[in-house]
Amino acid sequence: MTPRSEPESDHTPAARVTTSDGSIERWFNIVVKAGLLASFAVVAIWSPEVVEGKNMLARAPLFLAPAIIVPVLARVRRWDPYPHLADALLSLPFLLDTLGNLFGFYDRYVSTDDVLHFVNWIALVAAFHAFRYRNVDDHRDAVLLGYGFGALAIIAWESFEWLISDDGPFAAGVPDALSLSYGDTIGDLVMSSTGGLIGSLIGRFAIGPRLIARRR
Repeated sequence: MTPRSEPESDHTPAARVTTSDGSIERWFNIVVKAGLLASFAVVAIWSPEVVEGKNMLARAPLFLAPAIIVPVLARVRRWDPYPHLADALLSLPFLLDTLGNLFGFYDRYVSTDDVLHFVNWIALVAAFHAFRYRNVDDHRDAVLLGYGFGALAIIAWESFEWLISDDGPFAAGVPDALSLSYGDTIGDLVMSSTGGLIGSLIGRFAIGPRLIARRR
């Protein structure tokens, strides 16, 4: 008599791993979003001396936008499963930049700006791939696509900083407005582009294959 095979259930090791991975990504997303909201709440309510002249409240709409827009899009378009990893990675650069100002790292350590431009663009481009690989299996030109996205993002960011700087149209003549220099701008472009390349490699060879395998 041939033994009857047991039907597969959600309690198989593979299912447990998938559930665990999703739970980690969900909590990672919650921590990033909560940290971002709490940071701006501190700035808005207590206005610490360390953030004076940083135009932090002017940055709030841009910094908080991804944390709001992604859940709304997911709800409207009925994304299933919810892209927790992509959502968290997209908000992570804004959290790190805000914490860098809130804890005075930019004033205390000269290299903070370079380090965060590098790290933030790793996260930003990795987020691009995490969104892209939700529905795409094609790896062709993936690294270049991510790298190009990162390059466009740093150009947009430097343009935004100029708009709210003491040379820009929105903060000209404002006391303690953000001051920029040519060397700082070029350094940001180089560090962010390099971080974007690494983020694109991570997206192509780590995040992409994982998300593709999860869909199958």
